[in-house]
Amino acid sequence: MKLLMITGDKSFGPGNPRFELQKSAVGELTVVYWGPGGLIPRIPWKRFDVITAQDPFWRGHLAWHLSWFLAPRLNIQVHTDLSAYPLWKRMFARLQLWRADTVRVVSEKIKQQVHDMVPNAVVSVLPVFIDISKFQSVVRTPHTGKHILWIGRFEEEKNPLEAIAVFREVLKGEPSAKLVMLGRGSLQKILVEHAAGLPVDFPGWHDPVTYLETADVVLCTSWHESFGASIIEALAAGVPVVAPDVGAAREAGAIVVQRNELSTAIGTALKYGTAGRLLMHMPTAEEWTNRWLQTL
Repeated sequence: MKLLMITGDKSFGPGNPRFELQKSAVGELTVVYWGPGGLIPRIPWKRFDVITAQDPFWRGHLAWHLSWFLAPRLNIQVHTDLSAYPLWKRMFARLQLWRADTVRVVSEKIKQQVHDMVPNAVVSVLPVFIDISKFQSVVRTPHTGKHILWIGRFEEEKNPLEAIAVFREVLKGEPSAKLVMLGRGSLQKILVEHAAGLPVDFPGWHDPVTYLETADVVLCTSWHESFGASIIEALAAGVPVVAPDVGAAREAGAIVVQRNELSTAIGTALKYGTAGRLLMHMPTAEEWTNRWLQTL
């Protein structure tokens, strides 16, 4: 199969593990980057079997136009929570989804969103590939106190300031608790200011495995998630996750609550030593590539 992919991920190319995984499934994978710093995409003018776009917005629109000339089939991927976008952008996405021959989404939640927009869309659910074996091998390490772990970018969409607010409430019932915020981003300075005087650590970006060994619970505060890889990884490691209804949290097995109940749910998980369990089946690399081909 000859596949042309339109992407906004500048790192998606030779050497990237996701690229290599997908390239292994097709005879030819050509990637065109269109995003910041790439105003005019360079399109190889030759025939393909399928054109796929990694989102249903402008890249999906470009892929649809290219499919007139370069390929008989159009595939649109949806890696994002469509409800996070304004009405005009959802309507624009609906147009690309209606035009697509096939659609791939990363969770059942997004599948339902697509079917709400285009009831007859041919939609396949295939999660983001995560090699969960190293997380399933995590050995929980005894420790003193209660450890809460937050993982993500310190950016508005991840809502990290809410983690500090939730932690303040948790401390009232669990004074020995500690919060570790694993990540970096533009909000780091203001986060440090809000956490002044509290037992909060900011170690930066690291492999979460070491931190999952001592985490009693993982807290998610994101406004929206396309999938939620950190949720999957924590549950695979046996660590419970408390989260609002974002991404694949509910179907993965997280403790899903309203935002105003996050601190109560964290306190309960800490009190009773709740264990995490991943409910979603995460495919092996071979399973993933076979299913990915079917989504096209």
